[in-house]
Formats: sequence, C-alpha cells, structure tokens
Amino acid sequence: MSFAPTRAFVLTVTLGLAATLVACKPAPKAAAAPPPMPVVTSSVANSAVPTTDTYVSTIKSRRSATMQPQVDGNLTRIFVKSGDVVKAGQVLMQIDPLKQLAAVQSQQGTEEQQKATFQYNKGDAARQKALFDAGIISRQAYDLSVQGLQTSQGALASATAATNTQKQQLAYYQIRAPFAGVVGDIPVHLGDYVSPTTALTTVDENNDLEAYIYIPAERAAQVRTGLAVDLTDASGTVLTHSTLDFVSPEVDNNLQTVLAKASIPASTRLRNGQLVNARVTFSTQQQPIVPVLAVSRIGGQAFVFLAAPKGGGYTAHQVAVNVGEPVGNNYPILSGLHNGDKVILSGLQLLQEGAAVQPLPPQAGPALSTPPAA
Repeated sequence: MSFAPTRAFVLTVTLGLAATLVACKPAPKAAAAPPPMPVVTSSVANSAVPTTDTYVSTIKSRRSATMQPQVDGNLTRIFVKSGDVVKAGQVLMQIDPLKQLAAVQSQQGTEEQQKATFQYNKGDAARQKALFDAGIISRQAYDLSVQGLQTSQGALASATAATNTQKQQLAYYQIRAPFAGVVGDIPVHLGDYVSPTTALTTVDENNDLEAYIYIPAERAAQVRTGLAVDLTDASGTVLTHSTLDFVSPEVDNNLQTVLAKASIPASTRLRNGQLVNARVTFSTQQQPIVPVLAVSRIGGQAFVFLAAPKGGGYTAHQVAVNVGEPVGNNYPILSGLHNGDKVILSGLQLLQEGAAVQPLPPQAGPALSTPPAA
C-alpha cells in the first residue's frame, strides 16, 4: 500500500527543520567597549586675580610749547622743518627785523647824545665846585651846575634803558626753541605776515611724558596713587607699565570724572597727543581660574568638561560655570567649580557626557597659567 504525504505534513517537517537550524546557530557576541579617550587635564586652584577697568587715556608731554611771535611782521627765514630735533635756544624762524633794527640804532644815537651831555655837565660841575670853594662864584651858581649834572645823569640812564629795551625787542624777531625737543607741524611759509596770534609751530619734549586718565566718579573712592596701570594699544598689547602718581582732589563737573596721571618711562615710543588704553588695577583677590581654551559656550552659557572619577576610571562630565572677564589666557571662575576639580583641556569637540576618558599627566599638556600680578 503506497503512502502520499499531504501538504500539511510537508509544511510541518520544513518548519521543524528550520527551528532546529536556528536553535543550533551560535548567538552574536556583544560589541567591545571603546578604550578611554586620552585627555589633557589641569587641576583647578586659586590664584591672585586682579580687578581692573580700562579707560581711554591721552599721552601728554610735561614740556610742550606752541610757538607764537611777540611781534608782527613778515617771515624772512625758516631754519627748521617738521620733525627736526632742536636744542634749547636754537633759532627756528626769523621775522623781518629791519624796522626794529632802525629803532635800535636811533635809540643808540640818543643814548650817545645823553652820554656826551652828561660828560660835559660832570666836568662843568667839577669846575664850578673849584670856583665856589675859592669864593669866586655864588652858592646858587654852583647848585645850578650840580642840578644840570644830575639831570643829564638821569637822562643818560633813561636813554640807556630805552636802548636795552629796543635791543630786547629786536631779539623777539628771532623765534627760538624754549627747550630741547622735536619741531611739530609748520603751517606758515616764507613771506607770510604773522602777528602775536599766529601759531608758527610747536616744540615737544617726548622724554618727559605722562598719561592723562579720566576715571568715572563712581570709582572716586577706590582710585589712589600707587595703583598699577598698563598702557595698551587697540589690540590689547601692553606698551608700558606704570603707576598712578597723581589723583585730582576734585571731580570734573562737566565730565563727572576724576583726573589721574601716570608717568611714562622715557624708553617707550609713545608720542605727545597719542590716545591709548589705560588698564587700571584697583585690587586683587584669590579666585579659581581655568584656561580660556577649556571653556565652551552654548547659547551664551559657559561650560567646561571635568574628568569625574567613576569606578576605577574617569568619565567626562559637563558642568555649567560663571566666568569673569578674561585675565591673560585665563578665566576667573565665579561659580560652578571647586579647587581640585580636573578640567579637561583637549579634545573638547569629541567629548560627550559620560564618555570614558584617561587623564594625562600634567607634563603632557599646558598647565594653568598665573594672571599677571597687580
């Protein structure tokens, strides 16, 4: 008797074989965990953090003169050009002196006349005295001769003084440097008519400069002589260091500022009238600091990654922090960190919360730098 398998039987056998094969296939192995990511870290520690404010400052020379003539006339000589270094008393320009020279010569002639009259009266008075002593002339005649002598003596003294005055006036026709310095712009030209209101040029001494710093009145109680000042350019590069050596005792009523001054060493390349930034350090205090490169911002909030202990290793943990104004290459931490926290400095773009990390020894990366001392 033949036996024909039914369709249901064949399906049942096939499913059984498939289940057997699946049961015999080995289960896939779990993926191995990635090794910890090496990162450079630095421990948070307190450091002296200065409290500073920056103000616009004007460089001024203690010796700066605007040259204006004391007489009027036409310029006949200009002996210097802008930028020349001159000595004290050096002639810079000359105004036509012919008119004044004629006045000097005329006055000298008058002085010679008065001198001749005085010499004659002096001799006459001597002769009259001899005659009076001999009883030949009266007392009145002798007194008249003495009076003539005294009158001529006064006239001579007056003429001599007038001559000296005219000579001094003649000296005003030469414009001389009041001190050693550098000649500024010369806006006048040969032949120009000048008067005492005409600005001829300037002479500045760049070896004796000081910074004029206008500090807001709300800082009046904190500003004092001896505070450290850093003069910087627009990019923040320090040009020179100084200290406040003058603080005005009063507040400018219009600007509501207090004028402070700081002396500038002669070795700097600052110039009279130059504008620079003055960073004044008012105080210092101990605060935790972290390098700028350790801080990232998300939506305006500052964050750092810490290497947090977990089990036998470390994991990355992101912490929100409040930071102050940068000081050099560091941020002072106002809140969010504690001394001893290990701040991650490298690989921040690859880090994720909870990722395993391996802190490198301090010599493997940059350490926290100390802010400049106040």
